[in-house]
Amino acid sequence: MKIDTEIRHVTKPGANLFLELGFAPAEAKRLQAASRKQINDTQLLKQQLMDELSTWITEHHLKQAEAAAILMISRPRVSDVVNKNTAKFTIDTLVEMFSRVGKPVKLAIG
Repeated sequence: MKIDTEIRHVTKPGANLFLELGFAPAEAKRLQAASRKQINDTQLLKQQLMDELSTWITEHHLKQAEAAAILMISRPRVSDVVNKNTAKFTIDTLVEMFSRVGKPVKLAIG
């Protein structure tokens, strides 16, 4: 059995995917704005968590290899945290790292 892998359409960067999926223009615009807001909010939250982890590493004068052992991740993953590569982590993963160092994470909605 042959699997069809032909590419039939590529959405250009910055294009409104919802419009291309057939939503009405007004609804597509609303959905795109909501999607961008959610992505931005998630990135900001990840950046805050990574800032706190980086601060913790610095305050404890840890080398990346030492931090990796404590956080139970690889040394390159510590580098990703310190360099705030948000795309490489979920919020859950970052919160789990805090639990490993005994720092509770509290979410405030406001």
